[in-house]
Amino acid sequence: MKKIDPSTLDLKDRVVTINRVTKVVKGGRTFRFAALVVVGDENGHVGVGLGKAAEIPEAIRKGKEDAKKNLVYVERTESNSIYHEIQGHFGSANVLLKPAPEGTGVIAGGSVRAVLELAGIHNIVTKSIGSNNKRNVVNAAVKGILQLKTPAQVARLRGKTVEEILA
Repeated sequence: MKKIDPSTLDLKDRVVTINRVTKVVKGGRTFRFAALVVVGDENGHVGVGLGKAAEIPEAIRKGKEDAKKNLVYVERTESNSIYHEIQGHFGSANVLLKPAPEGTGVIAGGSVRAVLELAGIHNIVTKSIGSNNKRNVVNAAVKGILQLKTPAQVARLRGKTVEEILA
């Protein structure tokens, strides 16, 4: 897989969740924040990152930087859907991704929706199964879209032409 340069892309970001973590010390409680951030250019590139800091804006900034380091490219059909049904697994979270016809829209929960919209997928049906931990669900969605194969890739693997595969 080739490395994607984030500086050449017009990236948008979406904060999926902000988690407040408390540590009790001798002098009282200290609060820190963890921000789960998804970035994408709505044209096939998407990345997920986690940032941790003492203040929310700094945690979000760190999450964006981490997400830019983890950018991946997603192949899409002409109708901005996926080529086939796939299930992504991460931890105990499973995300089922199904292609949908033009005009369906993104039918997904909040955390999976952020990943798919920023990846530029506009017609898809999803179902989150198992854990509802947002961090694991987002990672399961990314793992699922990374497993997708185009008809050309399948044809190459089988030693056939694309027409033979689609027939």
